[in-house]
This record gives sequence, C-alpha cells and structure tokens, in this order.
Amino acid sequence: MGKTGKIMRGIIGNVVTVCISLIVLLPLAVLFLNSFKTSAQANRMTLSIPTKWMFANYGKVIQQGKLFSSFLNGLLYAAGSVTIIVIVVSAAAFVIARNQKGVNRFLYYFIISGIAMPINNVALMKVMQALHLVNTRFGIILLYAAINIPLSLFLAFGFVETIPREVDEAAVIDGCGPHQLFVRVIAPMLKPIVSTLFILDFMAVWNDFTMPLYYLNNSRKWPMTLAVYNFFGAFEHSWNLVAADIILTLAPVLLVFIIGQKYIVGGVSAGSVKG
Repeated sequence: MGKTGKIMRGIIGNVVTVCISLIVLLPLAVLFLNSFKTSAQANRMTLSIPTKWMFANYGKVIQQGKLFSSFLNGLLYAAGSVTIIVIVVSAAAFVIARNQKGVNRFLYYFIISGIAMPINNVALMKVMQALHLVNTRFGIILLYAAINIPLSLFLAFGFVETIPREVDEAAVIDGCGPHQLFVRVIAPMLKPIVSTLFILDFMAVWNDFTMPLYYLNNSRKWPMTLAVYNFFGAFEHSWNLVAADIILTLAPVLLVFIIGQKYIVGGVSAGSVKG
C-alpha cells in the first residue's frame, strides 16, 4: 500500500502540474496561432491551425506599430536601469554585510522597507517635476532603478553574507585596499546573484506598463508595452495583428527568461539564506 500510494501521489502531482502548465501555455498558444491567421479567422480566437499562414502580419505590425523604435526604448530603459541597480546594489550589499552596525543597518532596513511600501504616484510626480525628469528617458531609467533596488538589495545582501570573511582578510593581507578588494575579489564571486538580479529586473522593467504611461507623455519615448496599448486602440478589430504585436512584445522577455532560468533559481536560493 505504501508503494502504491507513493506512485499514485506522484501521478496526481504530475497531472496537476500539467494542468497548471496548460493554463499558462494555452493563452500563448492561442496568441501564436492567431497571429498567423487572417482577420476573419482570428476574430474567433481558437486553437485551430491557420488555413494559410499569414507571415506578412508581423511585417505589417512592425511597420505600422512602430515597434522598432519602441523596442529600442524598452531595451534602453531595461538595460539602463538594470545596470544602475546591479552596480549600486552590489556595492551597497558588500558594505552593509561587512559592517552592520549603526547607520548601515538602519539604511538597510530603510531601503528594503520599499518592498512592502506602495508607490505614491502623486508625491512621486511632484518629485519628478521638481527634478525636471518627467517625460525624459533618463528620468524613467532612474525611476525604474529606484523601484527595483529594495528587493534587489535584499537578495544581494543575503548572498554576500554567505561569502566567508576570511576571503576579505586574505585579500587585505595580500595588499588589497577597499576598492581593490571589492572589484578584484568580491565582484567576481557575485556572478550568480548579479545574473539573477539582471534577469529579474530586466523582466520587471520590460513588462511594466504604468510608469511609462504616467511619466512619459511623448509616444516616441514609449516602450513596447505601451506600443501594444496604442496599437490595440488603432487595430482593435484586427485580432491577428494584435496577437502578432503581443507575441513580438513577449518574445524578448521570454528569451531572457529561458536562457537565464537556471541563474534565477540558483541566485534566489543563495540570496535567501540570510537577510
């Protein structure tokens, strides 16, 4: 009975896992198939195979939806903010983890409190206006960096604490100063958590919709998420084109996730040991 029960639990677990996976994958499959259909066929939004594969839908979407410029905007915002996050968080996590007394510990808890605190868009708008950052690419990059730093610092801090202090002592004995210690010794050891932060923050920035909507008034500066929103308003009756637009928007972040999923699991697990 014990062996049979174990087998049955395994079968049930696999069935549940497959069902949950289908819930996630079916909408993507519907979008993918309908993106190659004619407008009349796509209006039904079914899983049927297209009678004629309309590859021209993607060319039309790229041309009329101005996706190339939106892609470059989204890539700039994601890459720029993630670069700031990785540099700032790596250095801050090392300093705080190695000296947790006094103001450092206060700053750590003050920063990570941003994980739970909601964003006050009214106050944030006033700050952005005072700094002349509204409707600027640099402003939205800084905004994304500030929003994602709390969780990133929490994960990086936990990872740095797993690095033995003996490594620091050995480097100092060999003549390393504080900056050399971080750049030459500690930074190379942070590769797992840096890779994790890059992937998680890149996906978060790429998929965000609200921040560009509030703080970018010029459509030429919109990322791909807002380009889809704008495209849907113009082609709301052409579901084949809308589906193609969504697929093109999802493709970069899905590619990043597929390539880096092993880093996400390893980095989050390591960064969650302490914190």
